[in-house]
Amino acid sequence: MPVSPVVDTDPCGCPACAGPPVELSELVDGILADVADEALPAEPMVAEFGAALFVAMCEMAGEAYEDALVDGFVPEFESRADAAALIMLLALGSVCGGRAGKAATDAAHRMVGAGVESPGWATELTEPVSVGECWRFADPAGAGAMLICSFERAGRTHAFLVSVDHTDCGAAVNIELLDAEGLPEAMELVRQSGVAVHEERLEPAELRWQVECALDARAAHDEGELPFDEDGLPDYYPLAVLLRARLRALPDSDKPKPPHDDLPMSLPRLLDAWSPSRPLQPKPAGPAPVYQLKVGLRGAKPPIWRRFEVPADVSLDRLHVIIQVAFGWDGSHLHVFETPYGDFGIADPELGHRPAGEVSLAQVLPGERAKITYVYDFGDDWRHDILVEKVLEPDESATYPRCTGGRRAAPPEDCGGIWSYMDLLEVLADPTHPEHANSLDWLGLDSATEFDPAAFDAPAITKALSSLP
Repeated sequence: MPVSPVVDTDPCGCPACAGPPVELSELVDGILADVADEALPAEPMVAEFGAALFVAMCEMAGEAYEDALVDGFVPEFESRADAAALIMLLALGSVCGGRAGKAATDAAHRMVGAGVESPGWATELTEPVSVGECWRFADPAGAGAMLICSFERAGRTHAFLVSVDHTDCGAAVNIELLDAEGLPEAMELVRQSGVAVHEERLEPAELRWQVECALDARAAHDEGELPFDEDGLPDYYPLAVLLRARLRALPDSDKPKPPHDDLPMSLPRLLDAWSPSRPLQPKPAGPAPVYQLKVGLRGAKPPIWRRFEVPADVSLDRLHVIIQVAFGWDGSHLHVFETPYGDFGIADPELGHRPAGEVSLAQVLPGERAKITYVYDFGDDWRHDILVEKVLEPDESATYPRCTGGRRAAPPEDCGGIWSYMDLLEVLADPTHPEHANSLDWLGLDSATEFDPAAFDAPAITKALSSLP
């Protein structure tokens, strides 16, 4: 169910929207009167939404809003020394980052020390925020996506749903705040909507990166606008402030944000694959060393991986073929190598993919512990993490490439991605499952025993690799 904060959303009296100048003390009086009129917030989420609404309005006033908070509003709130002012400072300390958050928190502590009674729920704001599930539901046509992340603090669960429009620079369109009951209901509505969507779990750092990209694009579009309507400031803006506060609890991605310009962001995969293009590493001088690579299928539990040895001077186009053989893929879908030096696959200017045949492995994996990602099938999104475990001297008695280790069978082609594969394994293991017979028929099997997910044969893979033209 949606969380409905009880907050007055009439246009504020700040200089950004009120016209004539207003004294700071008058603004604070009005804000605290609104807080008191609501009989004081009864839970932290309501107080945080009120603080986020205030911060959103301050942001509309210009880039110096943080200075205004630290040097103006926070001291003015503290000077009131009453319950409403303390609630605002506690909530601002939770919502704001940086100097403003610290100033508000310090002021609140001083007020409590001076004898102002703190609300019973105030301690919840000091509890750590932990991240729950992170999801992405994407339109296979590339028009849009829904990013979902749940959080827990002091035993309370809530979640944010962010709708993203990939035809509009990947900008956020809408944000919803849900309670613990509303999250599964919303996800089930998406799954049963009758519209085919690509569903995947995201790592928290990747979720944070994608959401921040969407919020940044929306902020760039709205820059200079004062989007007040007859009901006040739309809920999107305070929810964006509150969401950014929650995102600070997630690990940050080391992937740089794309610039906001006329990039063709019509496909969700462009967001996931974007990276700056550094100059390629030089090709090795003299005989190429041999790389011991470990290639793991991201998200697989138990892990699905292959270890093989390959000369460092092979092209990425050739490595694509090697990975296809090692994992049993049939090459019927598009692929791309995501590297710090650019994205390489079948040349596509719109997607920013450069030709993989012109780049060697050593030029994007310069040595031990270097990593890149190989993505196969942009629909199912099979993401393979490639790690250089060792750099070896060539063995004149060996034939390369060769497979030296690994674990478990690769998923069937077109089964829907790693999470769908996990579901498929459960269906195959349960003869009473209503989809058991259909799954066998789709796989072309007479019995589930014909598919062994634990099967792996390194010599057979090496033999197949040795027969490559």
